Amino acid sequence: MSDPAKVRRHAERVRELVASVVRSQIKDPRLGMITITDARITADLRDATVFYTVLGDSVAQADTAAALESAKGMLRSTVGKALGLRHSPTLTFVLDDVQDQVKHIDDLLAAARNADAEVQRLAAQAKYAGEAQPYRVDDDTDEADETDEADETTDVRDSQRGGETR
Repeated sequence: MSDPAKVRRHAERVRELVASVVRSQIKDPRLGMITITDARITADLRDATVFYTVLGDSVAQADTAAALESAKGMLRSTVGKALGLRHSPTLTFVLDDVQDQVKHIDDLLAAARNADAEVQRLAAQAKYAGEAQPYRVDDDTDEADETDEADETTDVRDSQRGGETR
């Protein structure tokens, strides 16, 4: 088991090496506009997975995959020599579909924005089913009732005492 930091360094080095070899040494006409996005290597440093993206349609992606498969031996020997490991890691190329995922997420966000706008439009036209504040009590009528009751209570007390004041 290797050190995780060492594995990460080797993975980054594999990504850089494959990118430079693809750019400078592979002359296959099937190779499209390729970008090496990531590389991952197993803890035993025997297998490396290289992720790439291709600018273009599915035909360009298929052609680039075929070109990488045909150049796999040269890429593996170059990576093995540069890393200086006992065993050259086997390379596996995986198409990284980041652009498709980004497009899908953008479509989902646009749909959510449209749904939010529709909800706001409906909310702006909405009216209350009953009163706006069904539990609100008018303060003006309560205060007037309380003062009237207080005056009546004072009048009753005064009549019981015989009109005396203290």
